[in-house]
Amino acid sequence: MTRAEDRILVQEHLAHAAEPKPLSADEKADLEARIKAALKAEDAVLVAHYYTDPDLQRLAEETGGCVADSLEMARFGNQHPASTVVVAGVRFMGETAKIFNPEKRVLMPTLEATCSLDVGCPADEFADFCDQHPDRTVVVYANTSAAVKARADWVVTSSCAQAIVEDLDARGEKILWAPDKHLGHYVQKTTGADMLLWDGSCIVHEEFKYRGLEDLKALYPEAAVLVHPESPSAVVDMADVVGSTSQLIHAVQTLPNEKFIVATDNGIFYKMQQLAPNKTLLEAPTAGNGATCRSCAHCPWMAMNGLENLLQVLKQGDQEVLVDDALRDDALKPLRRMLDFTANMNLKAAGNA
Repeated sequence: MTRAEDRILVQEHLAHAAEPKPLSADEKADLEARIKAALKAEDAVLVAHYYTDPDLQRLAEETGGCVADSLEMARFGNQHPASTVVVAGVRFMGETAKIFNPEKRVLMPTLEATCSLDVGCPADEFADFCDQHPDRTVVVYANTSAAVKARADWVVTSSCAQAIVEDLDARGEKILWAPDKHLGHYVQKTTGADMLLWDGSCIVHEEFKYRGLEDLKALYPEAAVLVHPESPSAVVDMADVVGSTSQLIHAVQTLPNEKFIVATDNGIFYKMQQLAPNKTLLEAPTAGNGATCRSCAHCPWMAMNGLENLLQVLKQGDQEVLVDDALRDDALKPLRRMLDFTANMNLKAAGNA
């Protein structure tokens, strides 16, 4: 499981994280025009995660790319005819894109953009942990390195984790889960499965606190509370909707409430506001501001993606994501298993509709 040294690693990464400098409107317009030209020149498509800067999300949409979660980003790149996929997100997302697109060049604005869940689950330590529990089926969250995925039996996303674990539990299988303990606890609670949890967490979602959320809800009692299951259990228990990024976006569009308190990375507000412009979005409170808060509702590594380094990588091609062929084959197996399961689940749901 995660030790104190893992948290020190996270802090060291944060200390070196560098957000792009603020740009004027003219500077942005110039960079965006040059990026659009470079995307065409390099036969490249831009895919951006919901948590990246709104400028990048908008640019991805305007240039025929997509804004999505990590798995859909990879699948979009696979289906798009471009020979180069540029991933605006964090490193495990670039690796996932490469796993699905081995014949394509996969670039990122910066390879330094990582993730506390990834950093806090080193592949060698995780392999040792798995070896200590050979009787358990290994299920890992998509927010992990290619090497950790390669050690797994299943890869899951927050939208399908419950269904997959429930199915495994029905077969009498015991689960070894990694890396997010909060998501793992939520799945364990909702499925009743026998789960052994790795002690990892997302620095963004772990900052949301019950007391602050309770106070904000008291101010806006009519607001629906939307929570990502990577949040602590006390926060999850207050939610009207618990779900993945795409599920929370759907909730804003479909629920009748006019106000929403959102407990996930505030980068998601761009897409929520775009799809539900008449709704009011309130950011769930975190542990504090400035020096007292490690993330303040926004991933510091997602924030490392900017227009300037996006243009630079298109010009230089130096931030390329590479995954060893043998490792890729091993990582693809649990990913394919997940995709087959969810495809069958969707077919059954359609048949019962």
